[in-house]
Amino acid sequence: MGEERKIKTLEDLGLSPSLLHKLSEAGFKTLEAVAVANVSELASIVGIPTPTAHRIVSKAREALGLRFKTALELKKERESIGRITTGSKKLDELLGGGIETRTITEFFGEFGSGKTNICHQLSVNVQLPPERGGLSGKAIYIDTEGTFRWERIEAMARALDLDPDEVMRNIIWARAISSDHQIAIVEEAMDVIAKENIKLLVVDSVMGLFRAEYPGRENLATRQQKLNRHLHQLARIADVYDVAVVVTNQVMARPDVFYGDPTTAVGGHVLAHAPGIRVQLRKSRGGKRIARIVDAPHLPEGEAVFIITDEGIRDIED
Repeated sequence: MGEERKIKTLEDLGLSPSLLHKLSEAGFKTLEAVAVANVSELASIVGIPTPTAHRIVSKAREALGLRFKTALELKKERESIGRITTGSKKLDELLGGGIETRTITEFFGEFGSGKTNICHQLSVNVQLPPERGGLSGKAIYIDTEGTFRWERIEAMARALDLDPDEVMRNIIWARAISSDHQIAIVEEAMDVIAKENIKLLVVDSVMGLFRAEYPGRENLATRQQKLNRHLHQLARIADVYDVAVVVTNQVMARPDVFYGDPTTAVGGHVLAHAPGIRVQLRKSRGGKRIARIVDAPHLPEGEAVFIITDEGIRDIED
């Protein structure tokens, strides 16, 4: 345990200066970046033998506590998980207290169901102190469809009596223009997370670019393989850096469904099996939105009703 506490940076691993330089040049500048790396990929990118890469990755993971753990240790870790309020008490209750760190939360629904508004609200709320439902942290917002609006952020910040300019300064925005660019931005985000107090990573939307670039059944296997890697990249970041990862997803019609809801999230089984919480959003009468837990290992199924106002996500007043 004493050894683990001493190791804070890559330099503490006792690697040679030339190896540290090679890792840095290849983009592996932090313990976390090395710990979440695939061994064979790291060996190939850095140009070192696989056994050496395995040793470095193992040391980094051990230093960060990524090892065998008892069930009691896991319970204590769960108790230390941070949560971000959505702005709606009903929605927070559905999610077990808000959006969790160390996991991916996926919001999927049709256009106008509230996905992007929730992402905007969380990017503001994460900056609140814990007693107000935040984590006193910053957000990274990866925008794949050009839906980010600073005007919404400003209005939401004012509604919470926060300085709008300060709130916007604490949201680091990036526009992804291709699926490869999207993956690269997430890689770069690891450096930003290590330097800044990032507590939320948003990808809005996670599937749009993959779907546009790999249309048709003949491209499905390639698309799913690439998407699978991307989702596991996001899951590792959530776990290692203790941040909340929120992704949005579109729905598509399923003509084979005759009973119940004929829509399903785009992305098929890969998204369904990625670790995390899946929430379906749908529009209702009178501007209401309904959120439903579709999949979460530790949460009961249920629904919550909320509204989207000029000030942001709110509960319906009785």
